Amino acid sequence: MSTFTYRARFLAYGISAGLVCVALAAEVAAQNDAAWPDFSSNRTGWVGMGGEFLPIPGDTGPKPMTFDPKYPYVPNNTGAQPSFRIADLTNPNLKPWVKERMKKDNDEVIAGKIAFTPRSSCTMAGVPNFAGFGGAQPYYFIQTPTLVLMLFSGDQQVRRVYLDTPHSEKPKPSWYGESVGHYEGGDTLVIDTIGLNAKTFIDPYRTPHTEKLHVTERWKLIDGGQRLEMQFRVDDPDAFYEPWSATRRFRRVQQAYVEEVCAEGNRHLFDYNIPKADKPDF
Repeated sequence: MSTFTYRARFLAYGISAGLVCVALAAEVAAQNDAAWPDFSSNRTGWVGMGGEFLPIPGDTGPKPMTFDPKYPYVPNNTGAQPSFRIADLTNPNLKPWVKERMKKDNDEVIAGKIAFTPRSSCTMAGVPNFAGFGGAQPYYFIQTPTLVLMLFSGDQQVRRVYLDTPHSEKPKPSWYGESVGHYEGGDTLVIDTIGLNAKTFIDPYRTPHTEKLHVTERWKLIDGGQRLEMQFRVDDPDAFYEPWSATRRFRRVQQAYVEEVCAEGNRHLFDYNIPKADKPDF
């Protein structure tokens, strides 16, 4: 066989193989597109229903935090005097150091201190507390074949969920950690998050955690796509005796994404412990 004939056949084979790969990639992409739950089209936003993480019906494991019965939580816009959240520390799943820290915080709030929340203090919420913001500003999703962006419009907090890569061996701890996800069943986004720093809280009751925190979330469309349900599992052996699960739901709204300035509007009446840049970092 001549060199010319060999090269021609090799080139033809390479082009043919490349076309097959492109076709297969297109087919896989089409399958992925068909399997995506639609969280984002037509300016879809998701507004939280209630401000609590609730027990999952039928789950017999440890329960999420709730308020101390002696200090019932009263939200805004109910006609009654609103209150800060005081955690019920009789929850048997809390490790001693967690309970001790939360008791100190409870006592200070009962004595008149403003309860810290990432929403009022313009700081990152972490996971899973990102999904625990109040029911006024919507959450939005941007979905691509390799990345899902989760945005909270209240102060433009953003999570990144990577669909095309496994976890790093040792991710550097950060506010939102390292989130790796995949789709299941055409209606569910499954997210696995590790590498979270210990600067955030688990929930609106200011429950602390360690850098061993591991959170698994399942975001699923329900009620004909008009509701979005988030179920999550928390595993932190240094903070809780057992892993525990909870859920929250969101209702669909169609409205444009609106930016909100947080820090400039939250300094006037109270000291919310908003971080300040006292010196340049460049």
